[in-house]
Amino acid sequence: MRYGQIRQYDIANGPGIRATVFVTGCTRHCVNCFNPEYQDFQAGQEWTEAETTQLLSYLQAPVNGGLTFLGGEPMENAADLAKLAETIKQAMPQKSIWVYSGYLYEEILADPEKAALLHWCDVLVDGPFVDALKDPGLYFRGSSNQRIIDVVKSREAGEPVLLWPDGR
Repeated sequence: MRYGQIRQYDIANGPGIRATVFVTGCTRHCVNCFNPEYQDFQAGQEWTEAETTQLLSYLQAPVNGGLTFLGGEPMENAADLAKLAETIKQAMPQKSIWVYSGYLYEEILADPEKAALLHWCDVLVDGPFVDALKDPGLYFRGSSNQRIIDVVKSREAGEPVLLWPDGR
């Protein structure tokens, strides 16, 4: 897996202060993508154990509420991110994990590799960014077609359970 950046403190990609990992590689190519430089699968650096150790140290800070995966496209890096998410959850189960994906929740569940990553996540922001539906007033998403899904409650309910159904 390759990554473009790791942020120790991020306040834009989930509630509170979080660490973020921006993976590289995406085949979706949404018009006016937030991170077009991360669409290239060869961009960034190779993830190693050193990055895992660094990320774990970031998450140990009491002010840090959790971790967010974005990119690029996390679901196109699902196998490696699932291992990383499992490591994080086993070390710090109280830290929430969010993942942003252009894939829909239903598509992710239908793919065992993608579903394995989702298993370790608490919240999914799903759906491609649609420039015509861009709305800067929405919580933690760029366009109104995207959903913020409570993954844990959705598993229990057997259908997507939305956080902030009206987007705000």
